[in-house]
Amino acid sequence: MKTTSAATILLFFLAMAAAITGLDEMEILQIAQSQVIQARYWAETSVSFKDSIKCHDAVNGDAALRDCGKLYGESQFRLSQMLSKESTYTRDDAHTWLSAVMINHRTCMDELKEKEYHVDHDVERNLTTLLDMAIALSRSKGNEKRSQPLEEGSDGGGLLGSWNAAGSKVDFTVAQDGSGSHKTIKEALDALAAMDHKRPSRAVIYVKSGVYSEKVQILQAMNNVMLVGDGIDKTIVTGERDVASAGSLLSSSTVDVSGDGFWARDITFENTAGPSKHQAVALKVSSDKSVFYKCSFKGYQDTLYVHSNRQFYRQCQIYGTVDFIFGDAAAVFQDCDIFVRKPMPGQFNSITAQGRDRADEPTGIVIHGSRVRPDSDLSADLGSFKTYLGRPWKQYSKTVFMKTDLDELIEPKGWREWDGSYALSTLFYGEYMNTGSGASTDNRVSWPGFHVLGEDEARAFTVGRFMDGDSWIPTTGVPYWGGI
Repeated sequence: MKTTSAATILLFFLAMAAAITGLDEMEILQIAQSQVIQARYWAETSVSFKDSIKCHDAVNGDAALRDCGKLYGESQFRLSQMLSKESTYTRDDAHTWLSAVMINHRTCMDELKEKEYHVDHDVERNLTTLLDMAIALSRSKGNEKRSQPLEEGSDGGGLLGSWNAAGSKVDFTVAQDGSGSHKTIKEALDALAAMDHKRPSRAVIYVKSGVYSEKVQILQAMNNVMLVGDGIDKTIVTGERDVASAGSLLSSSTVDVSGDGFWARDITFENTAGPSKHQAVALKVSSDKSVFYKCSFKGYQDTLYVHSNRQFYRQCQIYGTVDFIFGDAAAVFQDCDIFVRKPMPGQFNSITAQGRDRADEPTGIVIHGSRVRPDSDLSADLGSFKTYLGRPWKQYSKTVFMKTDLDELIEPKGWREWDGSYALSTLFYGEYMNTGSGASTDNRVSWPGFHVLGEDEARAFTVGRFMDGDSWIPTTGVPYWGGI
C-alpha cells in the first residue's frame, strides 16, 4: 500500500543541488533544520488527516507516523541547539549529534517502509545527503568551540555514585502508598516540566520500592534528570507492550529516554510481553551522555534499545533472548552481567544487534570486563538453543567484547549472519582477551569484518577513547575504567 504521492510529502527537500556544495557548516545546518521542521510537520499532519493516508494497518501506520513526528522533533531541537549563538560544543559533540539526527531520519524511514508506506527514494536520499555534508564538514573542519560548560550544580558533584535515600538530595519522591510527593513517575515528571525555568539544574526523582506499571517518557527538552530507586527488583518500572499491540518498536518501550544527561540507578526496567510476542522494548535511550548504574533491564527480544548518542552502563544486569542489546548509540557496558534467557522453540539467541549503517558514524556496542551466562530458565535446557555474541542489523555493524567472561553457551563460531553474506565484509566485530569456556577464538567466523584484537586496537574501544568518557563520566561519581 502507499501514502499519498511523494510530491505532497514535503517541499522539504528542494534546494539540494549544486548550490549547497558552496555553503559552510552553519548554512547547511540551517537548511537541514528547515527541512527537518517540514518533515515533522508532514508526519504530524499525516496523523491528523489519516483518512488521506493509505497503509495496510491504520493503527501501526499511525504509530509509525507519530514516531516520525517525535524523532524529527528531537532532531529539530538538536539542530536548534547547535545553531544557537549561546551554544558551545566540541567537534566530537557535533559528530555525535549530527549522527543522531541521521539515525532519527533513518529510523523514521525504516518504520514507514516496514508499515508499507511508499517513501520516494529521492525524498529519502536528499535529507540523507544534506546530513552527510554536515557530518563531513563537522569532521574535516571541526568545531573549535569548547565543550558546553555545565550549569551550576548540574555536574551533580558525584551524586549518582554516592546517592543514598537517607541523606542525599531529592526533588520529588514517588511512592504508591502516598508517602511521597507523587504516586506515579509520570506525575513527578509532569510536575518537573511545569516548573519551567525554575527547575533544578539536576532534578532528582526518588522512586520508592514498588512495581510501577506505567509508560515513562523523559522528553528531549528535559535534561539532567536523575531517576533513582531502592534497588534492582525492589523498584520496578514495567510494561507489556509488544510491537503488535503498540504499533511500532519505539512505541513498545516501557521507558523512553531522550533528554540529555539522564542518570539512573537502583531500578529495574522491564517488558513482560514474553518471547511469544517477539519484539518488546523495556528501555529505549537516545539521551546523550546518559549513565546507568546498578540497574536491571529485563525482557526477551529487543530488551534494551540503545538508539543513539553516548551511553554508559556500569554494574547493570541485562536479560533477553534475540538481539536484546541493539541500536546505534556509542554504548559501553562495564562490569555488567548479561543473562541469556530461553527463547521460543526454534529460535536462537543473539546478544547484540548493532545498527551502524554508515562507515563514518562514531557508534558501536562495547562489552568490557563483564560476564555472559545463561539465566536459570535457559540453563535447564541449554542444549536446545544456540547463542551468539551478535549479528549485523545494519551494514557497518560494530561490536566489541573485551576482557569479558563468556560462558560455554556461546557457540564456537561466536557470531551469526543476518541474511546470507550481508554486511560480512563491512561490519567490525572484535574480541580481546575474553575468558571462560566460550571465549576461544580458534573456531570463530572467518568473515573479513571479524578481528581478534591486539592491545593497541582494543584501546580504541575504551571509555576514554571511544566516547571521550573521561570528560563527563567522572562528574557522576560512578566508578569506571577509562582504559583497558
